[in-house]
Amino acid sequence: MSVQYNPTWRYGGNQLKRWRTKASVSREELGIASNYSPDTIKAMEQGVRMPTARVLDAADELCHAEGLLSAAKDYVKAEKFPARVQDYMLYERDAISLWWYGVALVPGLLQTEAYARSLIGNHCPPLDQETVAERVAARMERQELLDRTLPVALSFVLYEAALRCPQVDKEQLLRLLGMGRRNNISIQVLPFSRAIPAALLGPMVLLETRDRERLAFTEGPSASELTSEPEVVSSHTERLSMIRMEALGTEESALFIKRMAEEL
Repeated sequence: MSVQYNPTWRYGGNQLKRWRTKASVSREELGIASNYSPDTIKAMEQGVRMPTARVLDAADELCHAEGLLSAAKDYVKAEKFPARVQDYMLYERDAISLWWYGVALVPGLLQTEAYARSLIGNHCPPLDQETVAERVAARMERQELLDRTLPVALSFVLYEAALRCPQVDKEQLLRLLGMGRRNNISIQVLPFSRAIPAALLGPMVLLETRDRERLAFTEGPSASELTSEPEVVSSHTERLSMIRMEALGTEESALFIKRMAEEL
């Protein structure tokens, strides 16, 4: 599996390494000055991790860069979303319709802030609190899509497992009920008792752009795929159609979710 690099991080890390090498400063010395391990310094120089303000300021002083390294702080910033989903987010923002199937998690567009924070805050490997806050805020910003003047057509199918997740509280279930009442949003539930093999193959998103381009997106813990290849999009469309046929209707789904909320 290839490592995905953030180009800004990579450039900042390259400059960090160049200045450090030119000044004959070792990674160990920079690590002591910035309170990072040499391996972390190496990861920053390679663009795998974001060069932080702390390491840039420490390197600027040790390497006598006269502010040139510290200036990178204004440009080398944490991305709002993990690298594996950044391309998808660009398309989601301009989509005119979205069809979403969630297996284990409530889709990000429907999450409450508390639910989003519980997921992002328990990321593995752990994220620092600043990154957690930024990603939670970014997830909430995505939901502006739900309130556009020209409504986006949104269809969600949720496997029952996504609703049984311990992080799903009453507030989250009530939010689903509220969203399902909107005329541009449909929410269906696929109960355990009606699951078919196609429903167990993982989550997916189908979207259509303003240019009538259709894409399919599948996300995994380490890698994701966004494609407009007709055969792949057609295959996912067929699978989602099969799942929707087995799922409860929107009214039955609302009753299902309401009963779950009343049990909490």
